[in-house]
Amino acid sequence: MVYKEIISAVAITITFVAFLPYIRSILSGKIKPHVFSWVIWGTTTFIVFLAQLADNAGVGAWPIGVSGIITIYIAFIAYIKRADISITQMDWVFLVVAFTALPFWYLTADPLWAVIILTTVDVLGFGPTMRKAYNFPQDEQLSFFALFMIRNLIVVLALENYSITTVLFPAVIAMACLVLIAMVIYRRQVVGR
Repeated sequence: MVYKEIISAVAITITFVAFLPYIRSILSGKIKPHVFSWVIWGTTTFIVFLAQLADNAGVGAWPIGVSGIITIYIAFIAYIKRADISITQMDWVFLVVAFTALPFWYLTADPLWAVIILTTVDVLGFGPTMRKAYNFPQDEQLSFFALFMIRNLIVVLALENYSITTVLFPAVIAMACLVLIAMVIYRRQVVGR
């Protein structure tokens, strides 16, 4: 399946192309991501990677795994740089629910349930970032989320096995990125008036 390997390599390349400028922007203080969103996204993304592997996603899962590791790193540098570290009780709920996916997967012996839980948590993890981006729309890099939307659509093409377990997460996250982009564009227009 050389075709799938090439598509996966393209998705991994887009992952790095998206993350590197974002990381530089954090380090320079231009971008102040919400730390807890990134903790939630890193955790959920990496667990989804493991669930996709369990459902034979093959090389199509690798971009998700790479993304999970880098996302956890972003949470770390955002914390070190003292970006947005406001943490609400709801943020803690999202993180706890993300960690409940592992025992649920173990008890049901079905990675689908873990992916459903984690996809839901990941989308809910957009909550703190949406709240921050609504109030400070200039603090987000739209190109980053656009690249991730495209990357997730490419991930779907790279999957070696198509099932709800393997497709749900990248498809839903692509849509969440689109919603965030639309909201930020709208808010920039409103705030700019």
